[in-house]
Amino acid sequence: MTYINELKSLADLHGVATSYHTAAGELVEVSEDTLTKTLAALGVDILRGGDEPTAESLAAARQAHLDSRFTRPLPPCVVAIAGQPHEFTVHVHDGEPVTVTITLEDGATVTPQQVDNFVEARTIDGVTWGEASFAVPTDLPLGWHTLSMESTGGVSGSCQLIVTPARLSTSDRYLRTPVSGVMAQLYSTRSRDSWGIGDFGDLRDLGRSLAKNAGADFLLVNPMHAAEPFPPVEDSPYLPTTRRFTNPLYIRVEDIDEYGLLSPADRVRIEDTAAKLKADNTSPGEISRNPIYTAKLAALREIYELPMTPSRAEAFTTYLEKEGRGLDDFATWCARRELEVLAAGGTVPGVDTAQERTVEEAAGFYRWLQWICDDQLQSAQKAATDAGMSIGVMADLAVGVHPGGADAENLSDVLVQAASVGAPPDDYNQQGQDWSQPPWHPERLAECGYAPWRDMLRTVLRHSGGIRVDHVLGLFRLWWIPRMQPPTTGTYVHYDYAALVGILALEAERAGAVVIGEDLGTFEPWVQEVLASRGIMGTTILWFEHDPEIPGPRRQDRYRELALTSVTTHDLPPTAGMLRGEHIQLRERLGLFTTDPAEEDRGDLAWQNEVLTRIQEHGCFSGTAVEDRAFDGAARGDRGPIRELIVGMHRYIAGTPSALACTSLVDMVGDVRAQNQPGTTHELYPNWCVPLCDGSGNVVLIEDLPENPWFRAVAEASKR
Repeated sequence: MTYINELKSLADLHGVATSYHTAAGELVEVSEDTLTKTLAALGVDILRGGDEPTAESLAAARQAHLDSRFTRPLPPCVVAIAGQPHEFTVHVHDGEPVTVTITLEDGATVTPQQVDNFVEARTIDGVTWGEASFAVPTDLPLGWHTLSMESTGGVSGSCQLIVTPARLSTSDRYLRTPVSGVMAQLYSTRSRDSWGIGDFGDLRDLGRSLAKNAGADFLLVNPMHAAEPFPPVEDSPYLPTTRRFTNPLYIRVEDIDEYGLLSPADRVRIEDTAAKLKADNTSPGEISRNPIYTAKLAALREIYELPMTPSRAEAFTTYLEKEGRGLDDFATWCARRELEVLAAGGTVPGVDTAQERTVEEAAGFYRWLQWICDDQLQSAQKAATDAGMSIGVMADLAVGVHPGGADAENLSDVLVQAASVGAPPDDYNQQGQDWSQPPWHPERLAECGYAPWRDMLRTVLRHSGGIRVDHVLGLFRLWWIPRMQPPTTGTYVHYDYAALVGILALEAERAGAVVIGEDLGTFEPWVQEVLASRGIMGTTILWFEHDPEIPGPRRQDRYRELALTSVTTHDLPPTAGMLRGEHIQLRERLGLFTTDPAEEDRGDLAWQNEVLTRIQEHGCFSGTAVEDRAFDGAARGDRGPIRELIVGMHRYIAGTPSALACTSLVDMVGDVRAQNQPGTTHELYPNWCVPLCDGSGNVVLIEDLPENPWFRAVAEASKR
């Protein structure tokens, strides 16, 4: 074989795409340079002792990988679907009898049946190996079991056997009786008691208000993953230091039980600091996390030193035991960062630089912070469900983590630092996107039985009635970019989606949570079919939906049933801004177009008018000032009052057969500023720092919502 053929063959073996189709359907052949660098990032030895890869070294690498598979006693991990046939292979020295045992979670043992296998024996490094096949019993319970084998010749091994549900059952009730909810950026949604940024107390109160005043059954919030342990911190909730643990920036200091034990002088000092930050709650200016977090950490360290009641101490101990090694690793990482800064002459909020502490002593504070987060999240979820929400708080799971963060270090054996996750060029960003996040290593993740994926899901789902998985297509394939190269030089790397999706369904089933996959972007149609077959809802956005049978926007009754459907998403401006063309104007100002902005605007306006016409055809503007408007050919300012347009659009969404309909809180107050412009940095746009405001730029607080005219009108239109 030629060099390029050997390179492609090796890439195929490791799940690296050698070609792909763009969003426009164009076939792209991946460059040799990208394939070589991606294989190297995976740890594949393509040099085999030489200075440059050759056809011979690539062929040797491919054969070495195949030999490794055939001499492995058991697979890295076996993931089966309950009630469905599934076979796995074992390898022993040829001719040796083998005993295989399944140990269930409860300690019981099961012996699987051997089935026919006609694969010929192979001699590798002077040893002849044979292969046998066994069937996973179809009646095994859901769960995390252990598979063991041993041959008479002493070949032995064990691996995880994970039995996942054929279909997540939590979606069924909403297919029978669809409900509606609200999505909000927690940091931007403030009350009079906020310290300049939305917090867990606001999450609790917002949930109650939406249940009472909007009939909402869920509140979908931005990812609340932890950022850096102390300032400066990353603004983006989608670039956390860890996805498993929570950002203490959201703690409501006054809600901690021990807060009442502070001395009068300490309380006055903390309240004075808080009052200065609370003054910013009515400012429409950018939210600045660093001074807020500095003040909170100083107060939290004082509270940490206070004694706990026996019941509180017992609850803390129980939490520590539940989170185990993962929490220890995270807290230790935070403590090391703290001590490194102090050793370099820097400062950490609330820390006495003269006090010497060990890493373990410093880590105690960070364990405690996570317990406080867990406690306040539990309170928010309970408040939401007590107020009548059937789902309550819905968590958001980011795609990945910061390359210099806690997970990048603590999970370095299953993450790839030489590559960065992103997206190829598309309508969001015509230059492609680099999210800078290290991707999962597909093979090493399987080697450890998918434990990091499981543990993260369990922690995130503990106090959530649902979870939205950002870029759920990443469970099938991710766009890998050789680090420090343009996004256009990337390629897709494929994952064992049956394992990742199955484990997601298993942990959600056990938590009683619904799962929404954000399945927007470039993908093959069968991906949505797989997710739907497992009971995982998709994501449908009004602006992106084309009808499958007639030209134009999707008709109301043609929307997917197993989906969360909304007018907009956090990666677009609020609907009031969209209708004004803000998404075109913003990208033009930021220089993100590779095409003519005027042509983009004309095309966008024409499509918007088609969408509004379709909504009008379904009678959703009935009784409003735009009921009889002619949208065809209308300019942006000639289509009538924007609030009336938004009311009709949300009536349309509420009338679809989708299990969940979701209204963005920014649309409920007439906000126009985008929370995020994909593919930009803070130097270009204040991503994730925009507070909730109305269309005139006035701040809207949680207490203001029930009497806000926009809120009342859109909330009524969104009810089902």
